[in-house]
Amino acid sequence: MSNQTVNRIEQAYESLLEAEKTHQAISPLTELVPDLSVEEAYHVQLKIIEKKVNDGQKIVGKKIGLTSLAMQQLLGVDQPDYGHLFKYMDVTGKEMIAMKELFAPKIEGEIAFVLKKDLQGPSVTIEDVLDATDYVVPALEIVDSRIKDWKIKLPDTIADNASCGLYLLGQERISINDIDLPKVEMSLYKNGELINQGTGKDVLENPAACVAWLANKLHEYGVTLKANEVILSGALSAAVNAEAGDRFTAEFKNFGKVEAVFS
Repeated sequence: MSNQTVNRIEQAYESLLEAEKTHQAISPLTELVPDLSVEEAYHVQLKIIEKKVNDGQKIVGKKIGLTSLAMQQLLGVDQPDYGHLFKYMDVTGKEMIAMKELFAPKIEGEIAFVLKKDLQGPSVTIEDVLDATDYVVPALEIVDSRIKDWKIKLPDTIADNASCGLYLLGQERISINDIDLPKVEMSLYKNGELINQGTGKDVLENPAACVAWLANKLHEYGVTLKANEVILSGALSAAVNAEAGDRFTAEFKNFGKVEAVFS
């Protein structure tokens, strides 16, 4: 890695740390560091993850983003991205989620996988994912961006830990043998009003295919998915803006529901 590349990664890294420290969103990293590449962006993310781990934060899983064709077309990309989940991001069971702790949250309904054994690329298949899964559970992901006004390109969101914010898991734990993942139907409600809908087929044709992609992508960086990790497999429909006072409910047909309230 050249000195110039190291300096570019450091500049983006310091900018994101400053955004978190001051709770002030920043201009796109792709403007601060012109032509920031996807490869550089992943190194920025990994540098931030390493710092958080060194500071005592615990990794509990991963998230997959940009799994729908619509989102890929929006950002002009042809593949998903990923980020790391920390223990502090899990707000399952929390009565209220404070807006003041977030930047510009949006909410998505997803299927979460909880693993019972490790998954290591580079040749993980859907069958491998199903075999390694302990159970699946309804989930809401609260995506958030340190980039002002969500003016992001692919390297922006990758560097920003794939726009991770918080997440909640439902109470229903479903055996992988008792569900047809592509046929799962999800309806997302905001304050009782149906906002959008989606199915498991909307994320790479099968949520398990998303997890397989993740395991294989992580292999490029020497990372293995571990037993007991939570994997958020991608939004089944478009992200919806969240504001104080909003109540969101994701209902999954024959699969359960999960709810989040913002204050």
